[in-house]
Amino acid sequence: MFELLKGIRVLDLSTVVLGPFASQLLADLGADVIKVEAPEGDIFRAAAPARHTGMGAGFLNLNRNKRSLVIDLKTTEGQATLHKLIKGADVLLHNVRPAAAQKLGIDDATVRSLNPRLVYCAAVGFGGDGPYADDPAYDDIMQAISGLASLNHTPDSPPAFAPTVLADKVAGLYATIGIAAALLHRERTGQGGSVEAPMFESLVSFLLAEHLSGHVFQPPLGSLRYDRLMTPYRRPYRTADGYLAVLPYTSRHWQRFLGLVGRHDLANADWVLDPSRRSERIGELYQVAAECMPAQTTAYWLAALKEQDIPCGPVNTLEDLLDDPHLQAVDFFQEIDHPSEGKLLGTRHPLRFIGAVTHPDRPAPRLGEDSQSVLADAGFSDAEIRALRARAVVSMPAANDPG
Repeated sequence: MFELLKGIRVLDLSTVVLGPFASQLLADLGADVIKVEAPEGDIFRAAAPARHTGMGAGFLNLNRNKRSLVIDLKTTEGQATLHKLIKGADVLLHNVRPAAAQKLGIDDATVRSLNPRLVYCAAVGFGGDGPYADDPAYDDIMQAISGLASLNHTPDSPPAFAPTVLADKVAGLYATIGIAAALLHRERTGQGGSVEAPMFESLVSFLLAEHLSGHVFQPPLGSLRYDRLMTPYRRPYRTADGYLAVLPYTSRHWQRFLGLVGRHDLANADWVLDPSRRSERIGELYQVAAECMPAQTTAYWLAALKEQDIPCGPVNTLEDLLDDPHLQAVDFFQEIDHPSEGKLLGTRHPLRFIGAVTHPDRPAPRLGEDSQSVLADAGFSDAEIRALRARAVVSMPAANDPG
């Protein structure tokens, strides 16, 4: 982890993927992220596989560098406890629906009245001004209603979900950017602010960056969808012994590629060398690639294409990534010893800050592991903490009992 956000305290009340992904990015950058959990814990703790209950692989991989505090926000005393923490926080992040946020005492009006310098981020399903604002939101639903699933639809296959929690992670990135921008604004003005990071709008914006296409112009100059991405021949190509991705992109790339595969009739064709005319007929060139690749092995094509500086790459499996020479060279995978879960494998933050101070990552916490230290940092005495625990307002593992 880095020290770039050292001194920034984040109260993260989010669960599953969207919020925890965003707050982990902040934690990796040095923010003190306090994961505020209900007594039953983040539901993603239960996602298999796991060595011990409540410490599933997905949870471990999304909650490093955080501290866990358990508060029952369904109680008046629990909300009062959180409100005391809010007064000393810089950021509050949650991903509950607006009505639930108000019921739990974490709506914007309530928390900003406690701390006007607070940056408040609601990572929600839908923007609060729209008719879907209170609808439940999950990644599969977002992939469907955003149009993403339909983009995978062909005459031979039904609409399909991308096999990754894409909507959550895209919205999580937007949330992180929004929080960082609001913190910078606060440094300049002294005023906190509110950020809304909705999954639906985030994913639609993400998709339409290229797929708005002809509808960028009004009246439209063409259809929705970026044609280059929709041609049926844009796919990994079968070779003599596997599959390969190859993407000639510039005129020089295509000229070299077509010469390499013996299509000299096309290599110097006017329409191939003209980017605008080529884009209108790109499917024809992808078809040429698909027809040529089976003639040689993957290894042959990789060597030949790289010699010509034509973009290409093998079709790796997830298992291949663990032994990828580049990922090994940049120390992308990290092994850590977790105090309760044993040896774990994780990934480091993908950004590099040259010359920045770094520290070893903290492993994801057990449920309530840091309740004692977080409350003590906020000014609660040991007697007050014991009383809160006795009334089940807060909880912690037995080893953390303040006595």
